[in-house]
This record gives sequence, C-alpha cells and structure tokens, in this order.
Amino acid sequence: MNKYDLIVLGGGAGGLTVAAGAANMGAKVALVEKNDELGGDCLHYGCVPSKALIDAAKIVHSAEEASAAFDFDLSGKVNLDKVMDRVHAAIADIQEHDSKERFEALGIDVYFGKGHFLEKHVVGVNNKKIEGKRIVIATGSSPFIPPIEGIDQIDYLTNESIFYLKSLPKRLVVVGGGPIGLELSQAFARLGSEVTIIEGAPALMGREDEEIVPYLQNALEKDLTLKLNTKVTKVEQSGEEKILTVEQDDQSEAVTVDAVLIATGRRPNIESLNLNEIGVKSEKGNIVVNKQLQTTQKQIYAIGDTIGTFPFTHAAGMEGKVAVSNAVFGLWRKIKYDAVPWVTYTDPEIYHLGMTENEASEKYGEDISVYKVGVDEVDRFVADRETNGLLKIITNKKGYIIGAHAAGKDAGNWMQELVYAKRYKRKIGTISNVIHPYPTKGAIVQQAADQYWRNKLFEGVMPKLIKKYIRWFR
Repeated sequence: MNKYDLIVLGGGAGGLTVAAGAANMGAKVALVEKNDELGGDCLHYGCVPSKALIDAAKIVHSAEEASAAFDFDLSGKVNLDKVMDRVHAAIADIQEHDSKERFEALGIDVYFGKGHFLEKHVVGVNNKKIEGKRIVIATGSSPFIPPIEGIDQIDYLTNESIFYLKSLPKRLVVVGGGPIGLELSQAFARLGSEVTIIEGAPALMGREDEEIVPYLQNALEKDLTLKLNTKVTKVEQSGEEKILTVEQDDQSEAVTVDAVLIATGRRPNIESLNLNEIGVKSEKGNIVVNKQLQTTQKQIYAIGDTIGTFPFTHAAGMEGKVAVSNAVFGLWRKIKYDAVPWVTYTDPEIYHLGMTENEASEKYGEDISVYKVGVDEVDRFVADRETNGLLKIITNKKGYIIGAHAAGKDAGNWMQELVYAKRYKRKIGTISNVIHPYPTKGAIVQQAADQYWRNKLFEGVMPKLIKKYIRWFR
C-alpha cells in the first residue's frame, strides 16, 4: 500500500489548490479524481464554459445593437456549433494548466477513478489502496434534479450537457432562476432562442440586496419571458418536443418547448465516499466541518461544494489554502467569509460583498450609512451608453464597510477595490483620496466615497466649525 502525507479527493479548484500547496512545501501527496481529466466542474461544466458562452452571446447582442443604432444590415442565424467550438477552445487552453503532467511534475501521484474510504486513513481507488496521514475531501457537486413527475422520461439538459448542443433550440425553458439559470438563460436568448425562466420563488435572487435586483430583472425581461412564483408539476415527451405543466396562482397551463434546462441548484458529491462507515458526519447533504475545516474525524478535512457554506470556485480555492495550512503544517487557521464576494455574470452583472442593507439594519439598527451612485451619474458609463445600474455601499457608524453591492456593466471588475478596503479595514473615506483615471468605470467607487466627506462637512457639528473658521479667516 502506498503511503502519503496527504490524500486529496477531487481534482477541481479546491483540490488542486490543496495538492499543489502541500507538494510545493515538500509533502508526499496523492490526488484522486473521478474523471479522466483534472479541473473539475468549474473548468469543464461551470465557470469557464459558461463565461465563454456569455461572452459569445454579448458579441452577438452588441452586433444587433450596433445594427439597430447605426442602420446597417445584419441578417442570418447564429451557428451554435461555432459558438461551442469557441467554448471548448477556452476549456482546452486552460486545461493545459490543470494537466496531469503538470501536477506529476510537482511530485504528486495522480489517480483517476472514484475514490472512497475503506478506513479512516485508507482510500480505495481502482482496486488499489492508498493510505494518508491526512485526507482532504474536495469532490465538488452535481446538478440537483427536482422530483418532477415524468422528469426521468425526457431528455433534459443540465450545465453538464448544454455545452455539447449542436444546434440552437428555438424554444428553451429554464427551470430555476439562480445564477446558473439566469446566466445561461440570457446567453441563449441573445443567441436567438425564445427563452422562458420558471422560478418557484416570488422574487429573483433572494440573497441579493433588494434595491439591486430590479436592474437585472428589467434587463432580463427585455430578452426573455420570466415566470416567478411558478412551479413545474409535470413534464412529458411528445416527439421532439417537451410539454411542461406549470402552475402559477392556482392556475395551470401547458408549455411546449424544444429543450428543457434544469438549473435548480447543486448537490454535494459525497454519497459514494462511505462517510457514515468512518464516522464523518453530514447534515442536509453537506459534510459538517469546524472553523478549521476539519470533519468529525479530525484527520479528515472537507472544502468547497461538499460543505455547502460558500459554493463558489474562488471560495473553494480560499478554503483549500486554509485546509493545507492546517492539515500539513498544523497552523490551525480559521476560515472567514466576511470579505469574500460573488458575482452573477449576467448583463448587467450583479456584485455582492458582505451584508445587504436589510441585514445591516437588523444587526446595527440605525447606526449605518448608505452611499449610492447610479451608473448614469458616471461619465464613462454615459459615454459607453451603459446606464443601467447602481452602486450601493453600506458602512457602520465609524465608516467601515460592512456591505457593498452593484448592478452594472463589468461590475465584477470595478468593485474589487471595495473588497480590499473591507478585508483590511479601510474606511470608505480613504477611497476618496485614491486617484482614479478619468474617465473610467471605477470612478463610481470614488464618487460614492466622496459622499462620505460631503456628509461629514455638512452634517453634525462640522458646518458650525467651518463657519467659525471662515469668519476667523476673513
């Protein structure tokens, strides 16, 4: 039996971070991946292909807008096969960085096959046994398929199959209005499909600040049909078509489409690991961990989608760094999520950092300040004719950032300095003194910070002091 300092189960973003980090510090590492390539869901079915598809759809949409604005002819249909060639080219380019050869060059033994626990320190893979002093579970997640009547009788799509479509569906229903559903819905609508989103909740994006969501919802409703507070009760195949029975406000209707995309969330890939047999506890399908990311078996750690705390690729990478510090070096670092943002890559993009205004009000009462700037107040957005959006920053009474949210073109890029300010406890006023080149979209953050000083100057005792100073000066 081969023995290792560390065994990593899962070759996605989190697992690769752990394996490379441990190997670079001299640990003997085994990496076990169920598929025949490294990179995980993010590379092959998630972040990378979806963003490549979104970018292709934006190019098409921009061409259509330019055609309408500048009066030139644009005819013909999008060749989805060519679009998917672009998507898979992006995957292939990044795959080189996540290749087996690269990780073997780091001294890591890579095993392809489904790993499962035989004992607390022993993992079985492809009829082999390997032993690890420490083990990190990073096996990711898979699409959750809801128990809809007839769902197993139709050929539905998920994020794992949609990127292999060869032709554009004329009518597409997307079941689920979360980030995956919204991103793919808008992309396919802009490529030319007639898209309908069916979402069971009464409102979109319940985790986002409620003042931000309407900017996206209004944009989506220009591209597609949005049915909220609606559920699918039955699906059936009729030749090449799918017929969905949907209910809204106790009213039922049949919707006929060419394709159905299921985007109702994710479920951790932990069922085949034999966790119960070795005493690793799980709740509601997620592995239970402490702040050091240890499971109920202290030599076994879990990160990423398997723990369900913060289901984003960049969070898995952060958790991987904490896990390798603790598992290999015994540093006992604690995981913190308060300065970890996320982005929904629609148009406009939605950016989320920290508390929403409602959450901040519940915790701090009236001891908060809110600074808002519409993108239509920023010269670069106006010049680019991209005036749909809002920046919103929430601080405590001392001026420290406790939440920041935005809707706007490329918000994932120009919001990032607020993450730095929050992470390293810089007051919002300090951003006002950072020079932003004119004209840039990032100037919107500076304009929000300028409000902090205007409020300081014209509220409370400051106006009286300023008037006294001016009288003295004169």
